[in-house]
Amino acid sequence: MPKLFCYGLGYSALVLARRLMAEGWDVAGTCQSEARKAELRGLGIDAHIFGLDPCSLEGATHLLSSVPPDGAGDAAFKALPADLSALQWIGYLSTTGVYGDTGGATVDETAPLHPTSTRALARADAEKGWLDRGAHIFRLAGIYGPGRNPLERVQNGTARSIHKPGHAFGRIHVEDIAGVLMASMAQPDPREIYNVCDDEPAAPADVTAFACGLLGVEPPPLVSFDEAALEMSPMALSFWRDNRRVDNSKIKRDLGVTLQYPTYREGLRAILKA
Repeated sequence: MPKLFCYGLGYSALVLARRLMAEGWDVAGTCQSEARKAELRGLGIDAHIFGLDPCSLEGATHLLSSVPPDGAGDAAFKALPADLSALQWIGYLSTTGVYGDTGGATVDETAPLHPTSTRALARADAEKGWLDRGAHIFRLAGIYGPGRNPLERVQNGTARSIHKPGHAFGRIHVEDIAGVLMASMAQPDPREIYNVCDDEPAAPADVTAFACGLLGVEPPPLVSFDEAALEMSPMALSFWRDNRRVDNSKIKRDLGVTLQYPTYREGLRAILKA
């Protein structure tokens, strides 16, 4: 029976875990609190608190890490055993942020990396280590899905319409992340890198306006980026620093992926319907 071990059973990894368990897989992995551990074990996942509970990769056939590096480096990578020969597939979730700012130009997986933030620089460094261990690298765009999307921000009053001419963000529905990972598991190609994003990078204000239209409410007033930036946290500002478009043709060509939600429109409509 195949078994996935996941460092970091967070938002994206849990969607993958549920889909694999529905196909008969065993799933184990790490989390960060007793409450989360209890929740995951209630779902049938053998969860352990990272750094506190003893855990091992024994019996695992597949390994995924969704743990971001911090100031001390990549804790999940440091926890890897020396021998990974029993694993049929290793995956590491990275970010398209490693490409940095291209001024709106399109990048594919062969593009040089020019990370502009400390977080993206740490991700680029972490990728090197995982590649050395034979991992597949998945560079994710902005993740959305049930419980984490513009519809909720509109409903709770935190949505904003920020205008920065020519600036667009890439996105990916969490179910499509799981679909890409499963396609890779079905045809492993160690040390390959994949961009995981949808077909249409879009301005955040356009996405907010679409979400408001679905909910039948007026969008928030448009404000300039310069004005909005005065109230942004350093973290929020870092997301606006880079402007790039990301080519996702490799997941379609090499993995045979057909995105369930090729743009934010299909994704938000499905979330609202559900």
